[in-house]
Order: sequence, then C-alpha cells, then structure tokens
Amino acid sequence: MKISARNRLKGKIIEVTKGATTAHVRIEVAGGAVVTASITNESVDELGLAVGGEAYAVVKASDVMVAVD
Repeated sequence: MKISARNRLKGKIIEVTKGATTAHVRIEVAGGAVVTASITNESVDELGLAVGGEAYAVVKASDVMVAVD
C-alpha cells in the first residue's frame, strides 16, 4: 500500500457491523486502543474486511482538538 497520509495505524479487525448502507469497522491497534470507522457496506465487501483480518486505520484530519476536564 502506498498512501500519502502519515497517520496510519495498523491493527486487527475485531468487529464489523453492517447497517442498511453503512458499516462500522472496529480495529484494535497497538496498546489495545480501538479505532472505529464508518464506511460503506460496499467498501467492506470490496476490501474483503472480516473479523481477525489485518487493516489500517488511516486518519485524515485538518484539525486536531485537545480538551481537558
């Protein structure tokens, strides 16, 4: 895979939940953190995403906010 995004987190797919048109894909990355992505059902099928498979969470954000309690 070649991509210009720098924020990519490799992990293992732990859950894929399909809805009417959109799926939620949960990826466990290093340290046990879980990243959830909302993508189309079509993308899940085209990428062959399934529980136990490896995938990258690619984060593209123009802004990052920081908050404290």
